[in-house]
Amino acid sequence: MKTDQSLDTPPPSLEAKTGILLVNLGTPDAPERQAIRSYLKQFLSDRRVVEAPRLIWWLVLNLIILPFRPKGLVSKYQQIWLKGGSPIKVITEQQNHGLAQRLQAHFGDQVRVEHAMTYGNPSIASALDRFQAEGVERILVLPLYPQYSATTTAAVWDALNKATATLRNIPEIRFIKRYHLHPLYLQALANSIRSHWKQRGRQGFLLFSYHGIPKEYALLGDPYPRECEETSQAVADLLGLRPDQWKLSYQSRIGRAEWLTPYTDETVKALGKQGIQGLDAICPGFAADCLETLEEIQEENKEYFEHAGGQDFQYIPALNASEEHIDLLENLALQNLQGWVERR
Repeated sequence: MKTDQSLDTPPPSLEAKTGILLVNLGTPDAPERQAIRSYLKQFLSDRRVVEAPRLIWWLVLNLIILPFRPKGLVSKYQQIWLKGGSPIKVITEQQNHGLAQRLQAHFGDQVRVEHAMTYGNPSIASALDRFQAEGVERILVLPLYPQYSATTTAAVWDALNKATATLRNIPEIRFIKRYHLHPLYLQALANSIRSHWKQRGRQGFLLFSYHGIPKEYALLGDPYPRECEETSQAVADLLGLRPDQWKLSYQSRIGRAEWLTPYTDETVKALGKQGIQGLDAICPGFAADCLETLEEIQEENKEYFEHAGGQDFQYIPALNASEEHIDLLENLALQNLQGWVERR
């Protein structure tokens, strides 16, 4: 039977421009009360982050958290703020630049790299606008969360869907769900720990601290704790650590509900009371240093450890924009761009 070729859908052109979108959590625009309040309101209003009944949570958020919490965070943000903005903003920009340089060597101008935040600026919607202005028709989305959680990775997916809902001409999309056992990720973590040991000396114990989630979320099927455990065990194996030389814990809990345990603050206090003279802490779930690592771990939990009797607490920085981290991002991009764009 003869068909009208004008109605056939042509195969995708290898010449169409492709974009890579790096997405991290977000940040206030400034270390000021109103900016922090606006950021927290957007972040804590997300149903992926807080699954409490909407009316109850609206009252808690608007009558308790937002009127008081931002004021207490101003000085903490001011302590870590950089010339170019918050650490997570500056570092994500560096990651964007580093990856763009690598892909320029492979693909020339056929691949664009943009970054965005799930909450705050630059938004995912603004990144999509920039892509469309550049003629990008296919987008690889890379959430900067090694371990999958509905509270983080799925929130990126939701924000992406919301941003594309009003587009007349939506792009083709590929989405990287997790990379918690990627060999280059594990090796980069292990090497960052070895480098820290070489420069600062090896402590008696290594703590892997991850951002927590409510325990109920895990019971309902969120694979996050299992993936955190798998990452930690794999890195410990690469370092040749015995079970009594390391531990995993979860930080940043809020509210009265039970979160994933053991809690980081209680763990460092217990380690201090045990007389451990040196403690190294690393946060493998954070692709870029931020308030939760630079203030909560490096400052707050260091104090907990020392006040409990411990000595010499050392925070090992996130992978940030290190060469090995850019190696990982480059490899993830090359793996997932296959069939979309050819190397020159």
